[in-house]
Amino acid sequence: MAEPPSQLDPRKFQHAFLTAKGEPRAQVALRSLDTLWFNTGTLCNLTCEHCYIESSPKNDRLVYLTAAEVAEYLDEIEAGGLSTSLIGFTGGEPFMNPELPGMLEDVLSRGFRALVLTNAMKPMAKCKPALLKLRDRFGDRLTIRVSIDHYGPQVHEVERGKRSWRPTIDGLLWLARNGFSPHVASRRLSGEPEAAIRSGFARLFAELGVAIDAADAVALTVFPEMDAAADVPEITEACWGILGKSPESVMCATSRMIVKRKGEAHPAVLACTLLPYDSRFELGRTLAEASGAVPLNHPHCAKFCVLGGGACSRG
Repeated sequence: MAEPPSQLDPRKFQHAFLTAKGEPRAQVALRSLDTLWFNTGTLCNLTCEHCYIESSPKNDRLVYLTAAEVAEYLDEIEAGGLSTSLIGFTGGEPFMNPELPGMLEDVLSRGFRALVLTNAMKPMAKCKPALLKLRDRFGDRLTIRVSIDHYGPQVHEVERGKRSWRPTIDGLLWLARNGFSPHVASRRLSGEPEAAIRSGFARLFAELGVAIDAADAVALTVFPEMDAAADVPEITEACWGILGKSPESVMCATSRMIVKRKGEAHPAVLACTLLPYDSRFELGRTLAEASGAVPLNHPHCAKFCVLGGGACSRG
C-alpha cells in the first residue's frame, strides 16, 4: 500500500514572488490568449468525492453566467484582435445552465471552436435537440469532452456515486452515434500507470464501438490528481532549466477563465480553471486587465501544471 503524501510545509506558497527559501518564484507571462474558459456555474447533478471545485447540487458559489455576459468577452476578443481560437465551458455541469445552448451558438457562429466538459448525464440529455442543431450547423467545431474517471465502473462510481456509470456511458454512446466526435477526460485515481489507464480505455472503447483513440492525448486526456494539502516543491525561476520545461507549456501562458461569484455584479477573469476560489489568482474584470504575468504561487501550479504536465485546454 502506498504511503500517504506528506503534508504541505505551511511556509510554502505564501509570498507572491519569493519561495519559502527566498528564491525568485517562477512566473508565467501570457504569451497569447489561445483559449478562454467560461465557468458556467458550480451547480452540478453529482457530488463527487474529490471534485477540485466542490461542485454539487447545492454549491452555487459561482453562479450561472448569462449568454450576454459571455458575449461581452467574445466582443472584447474581436475588438482587441486577440488570437483566441478555442472557447471552453466547464462547471459544475455546464448543461445545467439553461443558457448554454445560446452561448454555444454565439461562440460557434463567430467562428470559434467550442469545447464543453460534461458528465453526459441527464442535464446533457435535456439538450439533445439543441446539440443536434449545433452539430448540423457547425460540425466538428463543437467538441464534447465526457468525464469518465476510470475505464471500469467500480472506480468511477466510488468517485461519482452509485448508478453514475451507465448514464454517462449512454451519453457517450449517444454522442458517438449522432455524428459528434466526443473526447474523454479521465484521472489517475486508481494509481495505475498512465499506459495501463490508456490500455483499459482502449478496451472499453472497442467494446462500446466508439471511435476514440485511447493513445491520443487530446482524444483521451488523463489528468494528474490534485491535493492542495500534499507537500510539493515550489517552482523557482531556475526550475525551468532544471526540469527542461518552458513557461509557455503551462496553461496560464495561453488561457484564462471567466467566473461570476455569488453576490457580485460582474464576472471576473481568473488565471486558470484550477483556482476558482483563490483571490490571489483573480486578475481583473476584463481580458485586458488580466494580461499580466501569473506567479506560480499554489500547489496546483507545481503538481498539476509544471510537474504533472496537465492542461485543460487540449481539444
